[in-house]
Amino acid sequence: MKILTVDIGTGTQDIFLYDSQIDIENGFKLILPSPTMMIRKRIQEATRSQVPILLGGLLMGGGPNVWAVKDHLKAGYPVYATADAVRTVDDNLESVAEMGITLISEDEAKALPASVQCIEFRDFDFPAITETFARFGVSLDDLAAVAVAVFDHGDAPANISDRQFRFDYLDERIREKNALSSFAFMADDIPSIMTRLQAVANSAKDVDAPLIAMDTAPAAVLGATFDPIVASRKQKVIANIGNFHTLAFRLGTEGIEGVFEHHTGEITLPKLEKYICALADGTLKHETIFNDKGHGALIYESEPMMLNSRDFDIVVTGPRRSMFSGGASTLRPYFSVPFGDMMIAGCFGMLSATSDLLPKLSEEIRESLKGAGGAGTPPWEII
Repeated sequence: MKILTVDIGTGTQDIFLYDSQIDIENGFKLILPSPTMMIRKRIQEATRSQVPILLGGLLMGGGPNVWAVKDHLKAGYPVYATADAVRTVDDNLESVAEMGITLISEDEAKALPASVQCIEFRDFDFPAITETFARFGVSLDDLAAVAVAVFDHGDAPANISDRQFRFDYLDERIREKNALSSFAFMADDIPSIMTRLQAVANSAKDVDAPLIAMDTAPAAVLGATFDPIVASRKQKVIANIGNFHTLAFRLGTEGIEGVFEHHTGEITLPKLEKYICALADGTLKHETIFNDKGHGALIYESEPMMLNSRDFDIVVTGPRRSMFSGGASTLRPYFSVPFGDMMIAGCFGMLSATSDLLPKLSEEIRESLKGAGGAGTPPWEII
């Protein structure tokens, strides 16, 4: 049985092909530039060539690609866009028009002159991944499932803060099912408000296998629990330090005991450590994070968690976890390396979530994951 997992971040897209017939450490993996970085490069090339561009395709992750669009406009070159694609830049189409982007229909896009360079927006490019594996003699024709993770702010109403909207969504998922796998959905079950997850499903019409879409940060945190040392701890705080967002969960025997989410660029190491300690002892307030330009915080279990850094109660993962290196950290957290590879922690988390959503595949997946690298209690028996 094979399952393709793709964790799409700001800097990289991390791809792991799970095969139940081999040890999980031997699974094929690719660490490639993220879609937003790839599109950024194409737009920059168009700017250097001084040609107009058309943004087509679907809603996808922003950041570098959006910055490149704005630079193209500043350089004085036209930008055309279809409605679905331009929502990557801003959900508010009026704001997009004020930026100088010309919104056009699909039919109008087809009628543009050949001199306009078309740039297709999409987070998940299954044909490209299939072709890459095929070049090394690996077929993706027989997949049992495909799991893709992206970060989704959600489609907040005009009068609601997108930060508050995102955090209300986190709270809703945790209260509905107190497990990290509650942030994963079968394609047909993705909430309508999660428009980026929906776009992932729409971009996977050529996939002949069940599709699961998941939020990146919970996937990474869930994956981190498969490190044998982390798996052995019944209570811990795991922080995923992403390029744009930092999400920390306090986990215990009954599930998620607390959570906070912030923008990585807005926090220093001392501030982050203060928030982690407050999450652990149950004193962290939603207003503290929200008023500091973050998303928010929630405490579900107020009983203080006793910290003991020697037992690795504080765990970090993610591409910006180096914030804690160099001896500057007072917490001295443990750097999780599930199955020897931090970069694909999110892929392991998606595998675990897949076992929850597709019971027919559960036994084989859990047989592969249960050792958590050779030691410890299976994480799903802890959280």
